[in-house]
Amino acid sequence: MAVKIRLKRMGAKKKPFYRVVVADSRMPRDGRFIEEIGYYNPLTNPIQIKINEEKAVDWLKKGAIPTDSVKYLFKNLGILTEKKAIEQEPESETNSL
Repeated sequence: MAVKIRLKRMGAKKKPFYRVVVADSRMPRDGRFIEEIGYYNPLTNPIQIKINEEKAVDWLKKGAIPTDSVKYLFKNLGILTEKKAIEQEPESETNSL
């Protein structure tokens, strides 16, 4: 099962609001999902982005693939750099032993 982290569109017509969800890649965009990890509201000034970083990093470790739009949000929040730092820590520990 391929798992993706992607945006689920919510809100009224011409007033989009997105939830950041972890879903099976075979499910439709606004269909069933595994877990909701945050939200993104592009209409407010400034833009509202709230993502649970612990859950996001956990899902990235498990192999979930973020879509391009979610990858952009993660880079702005520094979540992808945290994942890389976490991945590098065990390697340095095993080299020192």
